Amino acid sequence: MRLTQTSDENFIELMSWFSNEDELNLWSGPNFRYPFDLSSFKADLKLDTLKSFSLISNEGEFLAFGQYYLRLGMCHLGRLVVNPNLRGKGIASHLIKQLSILGRSDLRAKSCSLFVLGHNESAIQAYTKLGFSIADYPEEIPLKNCLYMVKE
Repeated sequence: MRLTQTSDENFIELMSWFSNEDELNLWSGPNFRYPFDLSSFKADLKLDTLKSFSLISNEGEFLAFGQYYLRLGMCHLGRLVVNPNLRGKGIASHLIKQLSILGRSDLRAKSCSLFVLGHNESAIQAYTKLGFSIADYPEEIPLKNCLYMVKE
């Protein structure tokens, strides 16, 4: 599995992973338009300011997507998602590990952070297994029931 730049073909497939506005909002956070088209989807991903990558299998299958950027001096991971047909196979672990290594190196950060909704128990469990722990965020988080997790 390897990280690559996300192609328009990947973006079109990624858009198909969200069948309604609630699913999209759980993943995207606030201020993401729905319904969307390729143009609005890419614009709302803020591709000009957030590093975005696809995780591709050795056979070329699009497995997962994620972004990173600098937040509070840490490599902040965002919009992490695994192909719905491939969940529960350890792909998220590969995505997070590879994004963390690349992001920390690129941003010269020693640690990583991410946000997760409190009811997303499978994600919290996966992040905890990878060494993330719940931490206090220094500002008010605009999303209800949103947790901040850090890996030193």
